[in-house]
Amino acid sequence: MSVSIVAKGEVVTAFLDGEIDHHTAAEIRTTIDEAVYEHKPTLLVLDFKNVSFMDSSGIGLVMGRYKTISELDGELAIINTSPCIGKVMRLAGMERLAKIGMEELANEQA
Repeated sequence: MSVSIVAKGEVVTAFLDGEIDHHTAAEIRTTIDEAVYEHKPTLLVLDFKNVSFMDSSGIGLVMGRYKTISELDGELAIINTSPCIGKVMRLAGMERLAKIGMEELANEQA
C-alpha cells in the first residue's frame, strides 16, 4: 500500500494505492495527517481509485481522517470507490461524515 499526497490551494488529496488493512492503515494515517497539519486544507479528499481491498481498518482510517479534518473546520470527501468499497462505506454510515462520490474533485487535482 502506498499513498501520494497532492496539495493544491485549500484542497489536499490523498491518492491511495493497494490494500488497506490493519498492517497498512497506520502508515497511511500518518502520511495523510502530516499533510493535513502542514497544509491546513478546507477539504481533504481520499481517492480510492487504486484500492484493491479494504477491511474494517479502512473504515477506521476514514473516521480518523474525518476527526482530523473536522478539528481544522474542514470537510472530507471520498472519491473513486469501487462498487464494493462504496457499498461498505455506505453501510458503515460514512455518508454522515464525508461526501462520497464527487469525482470531479479528482479532475481538478490532476
